Amino acid sequence: MEIVVRAAVMFAIVWFVTRVVGKRELGQLSAFELVLLVAIGDLIQQSVTLEDYSLTGGILVVATFALLTVTLSYVSWRFPRTRSVIDGSPTVVLDHGRPRERVLRYERLPMEELLEAARANGIRDLGEIQLAVLETNGSFTFFRRDDSDDSSDSSDDEATKGVAPT
Repeated sequence: MEIVVRAAVMFAIVWFVTRVVGKRELGQLSAFELVLLVAIGDLIQQSVTLEDYSLTGGILVVATFALLTVTLSYVSWRFPRTRSVIDGSPTVVLDHGRPRERVLRYERLPMEELLEAARANGIRDLGEIQLAVLETNGSFTFFRRDDSDDSSDSSDDEATKGVAPT
């Protein structure tokens, strides 16, 4: 029973750490971060199983992690108000071609990453974007302006230019 409690505690800690780390950090892993995750996995295994390297111990740990994952998924589905806490929520980072500086700082998102993502989506000028959303998985969704939009002079503003590399 102790191994199940240890697994549940480590699951909660890992869940909490992934929520604190942020969307972008989890969405893009460098080689170092990948190695770090493998090392963290080994440390978790050691702290959960202690000296118990039995097949039963391994099955209990995996089953506990799986059960808690399914439970969080069910709670998120059954009680929609818990989704933002469990899964996070999408964040608008650009509105009508203008970056939301406060949100970028909060998400620890450099403007260069937003510009890079825009370029990857074929967007040359931030003025072309009506809305940019940082999704819960760390990816971006861009909504282009309609040609029929009454876009004021925001596309001429220097703050909205600069998607092309400088």
